[in-house]
Amino acid sequence: MRYLGVCLVLFAALTLNVLSSFAISNKPNTGRTFNYSLFQDTTKNKNLPEKDSLRIDSLAQIKSKTLYNRLAGGVKKDTKDLSIFPAISLQQNLKGNYAGLYIQEPSGEPGSIQNMFIRGAPMPLLSKKDLYDAQPLVVLDGIPLVREHPFAFDTQQFDFNRIGPATNLLAGIDLNNIASIEVLKDLASTAIYGPRGVNGVIVLTSKTAAGKYRSISFNSYIGMVQKPFVNTINGKYENEFRQRFYDLYTTNGRYSDDEEYPVYLSDSLNNVYSGKSDWTDLYYKNALIYGVNFSLSGGTDRANFRFALGNTKSEGVADQTGIDRYSATFNINMRPTKWLLFSTMINANRLNRNRNKSLRDRFAQINYFPDLSAPLSPNKDYYASYIDAYSKGFDDNKTNSIQGYAKLEGTFGKFKITSSFNADYSEGYRDIFYARTLLQGNSYASNYYGFSQRLMMDNKATYDLNLNKIHDFHFELGQSMQWDIYKYNNAYAYKGVNDYIKINLLQSDPNAPNYLTPLAFPRELSYRFVDKTEDNLLSFYGKADYSFSDKYFFSAILRLDGSSNAQPTSRWFYSPTISAAWNVKNELLKDSRWIDDLVLRASVGRMGRPFSYDNYAQGPQYTASVGYTGNLTVPGYNAFGVLTRTYQFGWVGYGVPWSYSDQINIGADASMLKNRLHVSLDVYSKTEKNQLIGIPAFAEYGYKQSIESGMSVNNMGVDLTISGQVISRSKFSWNSALNLNHNVNELKALPRGLDQLVIGNRFLKVGQPVDQYWLLVNNGIYNSDAEVPVVNGQKLKYKGIVLKAGDPRWQDQNGDNTIDDNDKVLKGHSLPTVAGGFDNNFKYGNWSLGTSLYFNLGRKLINQEMANRFDFVNREGNTDITSVKEITFWEKRGDYTKYPLYNPWSTVIPYRADQDLFLENASFLKLRQVSLGYELGNLLKKKNIKISKLFVYGSVSNIFTITPYTGQDPELVSYDGIDTGYGQPIPRTYTVGVKMEL
Repeated sequence: MRYLGVCLVLFAALTLNVLSSFAISNKPNTGRTFNYSLFQDTTKNKNLPEKDSLRIDSLAQIKSKTLYNRLAGGVKKDTKDLSIFPAISLQQNLKGNYAGLYIQEPSGEPGSIQNMFIRGAPMPLLSKKDLYDAQPLVVLDGIPLVREHPFAFDTQQFDFNRIGPATNLLAGIDLNNIASIEVLKDLASTAIYGPRGVNGVIVLTSKTAAGKYRSISFNSYIGMVQKPFVNTINGKYENEFRQRFYDLYTTNGRYSDDEEYPVYLSDSLNNVYSGKSDWTDLYYKNALIYGVNFSLSGGTDRANFRFALGNTKSEGVADQTGIDRYSATFNINMRPTKWLLFSTMINANRLNRNRNKSLRDRFAQINYFPDLSAPLSPNKDYYASYIDAYSKGFDDNKTNSIQGYAKLEGTFGKFKITSSFNADYSEGYRDIFYARTLLQGNSYASNYYGFSQRLMMDNKATYDLNLNKIHDFHFELGQSMQWDIYKYNNAYAYKGVNDYIKINLLQSDPNAPNYLTPLAFPRELSYRFVDKTEDNLLSFYGKADYSFSDKYFFSAILRLDGSSNAQPTSRWFYSPTISAAWNVKNELLKDSRWIDDLVLRASVGRMGRPFSYDNYAQGPQYTASVGYTGNLTVPGYNAFGVLTRTYQFGWVGYGVPWSYSDQINIGADASMLKNRLHVSLDVYSKTEKNQLIGIPAFAEYGYKQSIESGMSVNNMGVDLTISGQVISRSKFSWNSALNLNHNVNELKALPRGLDQLVIGNRFLKVGQPVDQYWLLVNNGIYNSDAEVPVVNGQKLKYKGIVLKAGDPRWQDQNGDNTIDDNDKVLKGHSLPTVAGGFDNNFKYGNWSLGTSLYFNLGRKLINQEMANRFDFVNREGNTDITSVKEITFWEKRGDYTKYPLYNPWSTVIPYRADQDLFLENASFLKLRQVSLGYELGNLLKKKNIKISKLFVYGSVSNIFTITPYTGQDPELVSYDGIDTGYGQPIPRTYTVGVKMEL
């Protein structure tokens, strides 16, 4: 709460500074950092080109855009400041910049996946499939971008990473090519994008040439990511750590042979593990980053173009990770006649990614565990030999993506017809070879190829009507068709002939009887998978907007959407949305000197939520790809493929309706003090209904779950954005902006009218939040057997095991003298209850200084890394994923003193992660960036050098974090709120750059 107090103090200081500084200068705002579209009245824009027929055709169109801004709650920003941040992905650029948009960055590994949530998670996040369904839609110049489908997880035993490159596709967006970013949150603004925008929409608008404008721009930066300082340990330290437990819980303070003390720790004279711990220089490093973007644009009011090339290299600070991006974009606008406009755009990217070498991710990929009794050595020489063995193989990850559109727009007076064809295609390759020295004599090779494709045909007709300059009407009819295809081929094999054959050759002739059979490896140790899914969406909509005297605004949208993933009896879904706004300034406050603009707005509507899997559309079904023999295989009988029920996916019955979202939004936008202070406030409620969830059922028939409809989740909250010009003088100005979101969620209903549901380690209860942890309450330790409670002559038990001295003092919630799942309670939140950012920009003459703060409040996480560290007894000597020890095992993290010394040999597993002992406050405040720049363009103009802009800058990113969390970093957490310790550090970064325009 003290962090929330800090934010409130900052807000109060900002407001007071604006009010007190009003007397300093009465000049209008000319240097706002953020460009909120609500306060842009384009009808009064005196800077528009006189003959820009490629952009604005009529006053009616301008007014219709203004009407849209009055009704919608979206926030648009110029990207000139965002592009200074040396980010490789779109999510990193957006973090902390928009109220209601929460970004998760589970790892600082360049090119890895980051998650986005607009106004909370719409469902319990039980798996990566749910995470996929919770992401907002990203639209680039009208193209709804496609993502990698999670159906590939069906062939994996572990869902740490999706098979294939698993590269963040939004890392293919070069912010230097983006003119503005708009985050749309309520149905008044997102309904036009249909069911795929039900989680919110992020709209990216590319830079284009306009009118008689010619320009050459060059943007570049170079920098360094700084390796972190770490405390290393060795076998001696680990022995001392474990010795405390032996002193307490063994008779002579020593281990015995039957306790199977690990060999690597048993010899204190062994320099491999008990010698120098100097591995960090081979794992962590100061790394290079750079980016360069060149663009050329020009033309006339009849035809213009923009062409840009870019290259960005971002190396990580750990494990030799990194990503290279090569990008090219081209757009052209042509108007052969006054009434016809043709536009096209192509954006192409190549992403080469160096992935981590972690043992967990590698073993999860190959589904094979060698002997794990001896971990990697902390000694530099021995660790170098491991890296050398790794370098004898390869892990090549390549991703190609291309987006494009072709659009025709015909204008016939007040009537306009637009037709466009959009395409987004991404393909990924991952070729792997691990030498025999890494896998106890068994080499491994695999090949992956997969693609995601979205094609879209969009047609719309609009009509603008103005009556007596009082009544403004805008009518729109639209139709769109989207075709999505997701496909992959994956094959892997073990035990190659030798380490010189490093590929898994496949029979590539589809007419051959052994199509896709690996040729280089023995067939009996080869596994292959081919899968494909499609998703088509057909939509029709009508939209009507009305404005009366620029005082009252009304809008209504009615959609009809049909999805191939819906069942035949529920193929179509109707989605209505209505919105209204009242310009209080024009109605009641025309003569006010303090209020420049005040708009109240509200919207209510319903939007269908499409199913991401086609399995839901088919009802009870069969498949030929669900066997399990240590590796997922295709079942057969007498060499013939057979059909089996989809046991692993679950039972899907008939009568499954569309899921949908009911949303209400009430907002207010104000501009005050001669446009020097801007406030935007939104109160919202989102209720997701008829959602699907897997209920454990039908085990007697071989199923794991029954997928049923009826789950409902509500998110309620407040978005607040305040921006202001605190000081405005001729040479000095200070702009501030604060944004925050407060969000709470609640489970409203479960299928079958159930009140509660247990799925794995998650407990869902109607009336409670869906992002809470299900934990035992820990009240300390039993120091003696006499302290264990006795009821009716029976000592307290944990699932039938009598508790003893050295066991946790877990709270018996229901008083039945037994500790079990019935004594677990819901605690904490994996998602923040308050999140936002606070930016300040100062300008003195040609100098500019910017600071950016980012904060999360009310969020907790499970420090599983610390639980694993203390639970060493149950993690030694096993051949499974929980026993894997990375090189970072030899790094001291966290505060050991806060945990009691339980008996680690107790069968109750005292250091289990499902207790509040490891639940920590993960609130934080980060100074994300400080940048300093100087504009040289004005000086060069005085010397008749034809450079319109030359801005040089330096910046430092990820400077410090204030947090009570004792782990590595409160941001490095998976979607489920569990810190496994696998997230690579988000590094401190130093950059210098230049932005030039000719």
